[in-house]
Amino acid sequence: MGLTYKSTRNSQETATASLAILKGLANGGGLFVPDTIPAFDKSLDELAKMDYRQVAYNVMKLMLTDFTEDELMYCINSAYDDKFDTKEIAVLNKKAGAHFLELFHGSTIAFKDMALSILPYLLTTSAKKNNVDNEIVILTATSGDTGKAALAGFADVPGTKIIVFYPKNGVSPIQEKQMVTQKGDNTFVVGITGNFDDAQTGVKKMFSDVELNEYLASKGYQFSSANSINIGRLVPQMVYYVYAYTRLIASGEIKSGEKINVVVPTGNFGNILAAYYAKEMGLPINKFICASNENKVLYDFFTTGCYNKNREFILTSSPSMDILISSNLERLIYRIAGNDAVKNSELMSALSGEGEYSITEDMKKKLMDFYGNYATEEETSATIKKVYESDNYIMDTHTAVAATVYEKYKAETGDTTPTVIASTASPYKFTRSVMNSINSEYDKQSDFELVDELCKLSGVKIPQAIEDIRTAPIRHNTVCDKENMLDEVKKFLFAK
Repeated sequence: MGLTYKSTRNSQETATASLAILKGLANGGGLFVPDTIPAFDKSLDELAKMDYRQVAYNVMKLMLTDFTEDELMYCINSAYDDKFDTKEIAVLNKKAGAHFLELFHGSTIAFKDMALSILPYLLTTSAKKNNVDNEIVILTATSGDTGKAALAGFADVPGTKIIVFYPKNGVSPIQEKQMVTQKGDNTFVVGITGNFDDAQTGVKKMFSDVELNEYLASKGYQFSSANSINIGRLVPQMVYYVYAYTRLIASGEIKSGEKINVVVPTGNFGNILAAYYAKEMGLPINKFICASNENKVLYDFFTTGCYNKNREFILTSSPSMDILISSNLERLIYRIAGNDAVKNSELMSALSGEGEYSITEDMKKKLMDFYGNYATEEETSATIKKVYESDNYIMDTHTAVAATVYEKYKAETGDTTPTVIASTASPYKFTRSVMNSINSEYDKQSDFELVDELCKLSGVKIPQAIEDIRTAPIRHNTVCDKENMLDEVKKFLFAK
């Protein structure tokens, strides 16, 4: 029997994996979740002898059961090729008492590449499987990294168009330059006057606008998503946690079955949820350490059981985590509510209405594997400097949030379990914040002078992604108010 996906808000709405990938979001704003999570059918020792592509196949075939072996291998081999600057695809680097899982060796130097390199292939394969003739319009909100990774993945892919909305003043200069210089006749990038939550809310609204979707269908279009709300994003993210664990076995750092901790810098909750799903499959994870920046809505949730987005939105040096509505948390809430779509719907209505909800004591007990904490801007900066000086290792701001929270966790618990820290972006993506942390004198230099300086300090070659944007012309300069996002979509799709 194949795996069925259900909506978190309506248990009657079901889909195959390919249909869930194609739709992106369930009707009524629900998210697709697997009705069960299957156990590994290979031992961890067997997986430890495989390369990244083989591990990917052995994890993804269990979750995407309506794909044939040939279809899945085509998607995997097309995605995990020389777009990555290392044959391991994801690299484990042992520094400062932890194993940093470097997820930024893809073409846009952020962890989003791990899933967004494969999503276009999963999506176009899903369209064929479901006899879809419409052109697929990828509609995405980004807090900085998803946008470029999705644009790069979908640029000039036949049968698709991609529209990305980002907060005009809420991403790093390098992130913005990466997006606005994107090539491809099917790409469209819009800055909005608002924050990431405004962009995400606007996109979700268009997805659930029945009249709009009917109109699009009449014109030969249908929406899909490249955000982590799409299970075609989430499933490939499970792979690198399994891969990291099996590399620790292969290198003799741990024995098969020994538990590890996972630390994830968290915004929209997709990356850490993928680790949670990997544990459900049989990966021995002890603690999920959820690291927030000063937008600490998740820390407060794990501490109190109350999720409250009614607070100031803070722009930080880790912009990909500047989020107050963590969309993927809904999948975890649904799970700890006993897969109860009615209960979950009530909580989500409360969130969109009053801006907050509280979970029951019983639900709280099911979160014992999670630990939440946060890092201030000063702490994040101090961690970058400290690890550079102690280990000659330079990390980006998001990874530094995770490393800071891990130190707090150890100080509180004394736990010495081997730990993997998800390193989600290259320091080259946030050069100014990173270099200023090492020495504030660097602030006098221009963005690209800082890039060259970072290269000297780190001894790490400047990634091609950065070289490409040094002189690239700006191709996208549209900016709109958050209320006018739909108008921009229509202009792009229907302008003659």
